[in-house]
Amino acid sequence: MNHLLYNILLAIAWTLLTGEATIPSFTAGLVIGYLLLWISRPALGGEAYFRKIPLVFMFMLFFIKELVIANLKVAFDILTPKDYMEPGIIAFPLDARTDMEITLFANLLTLTPGTLSLDVSPDRKTLYVHALYVRNADAFRKELKEGLEKRLLDVLR
Repeated sequence: MNHLLYNILLAIAWTLLTGEATIPSFTAGLVIGYLLLWISRPALGGEAYFRKIPLVFMFMLFFIKELVIANLKVAFDILTPKDYMEPGIIAFPLDARTDMEITLFANLLTLTPGTLSLDVSPDRKTLYVHALYVRNADAFRKELKEGLEKRLLDVLR
């Protein structure tokens, strides 16, 4: 059985045992379930699960940080009299190969204020992105490649 399913079942069991059907109780059950599974990993195996969970947590923190920075940048540009936008459309070469990887990357990129995924090339190797702040297209590609795409692929692969 999948370790994630074990973890969810342990969290549900914890929620039922405590008698509190709340999100904090379920979250506590997830943490306790994770610790129990980690302790029993020699018997159950599944080392990949224990490597992925910290990566997922770090990715969530990274994406929240990127959202806050992008929101502040757009808000600053709206509130100040000077226009700092340098919009552009760039072709971004994808390392993502599967439909899920491409879709998640494109959607997460679109969720970030100031960027919009426009289209994927027919060979699925290039994503066309509109961005409000493109001073240097190569630097923008490098930032996306080493930031969002790399971290997302680390979580998914």
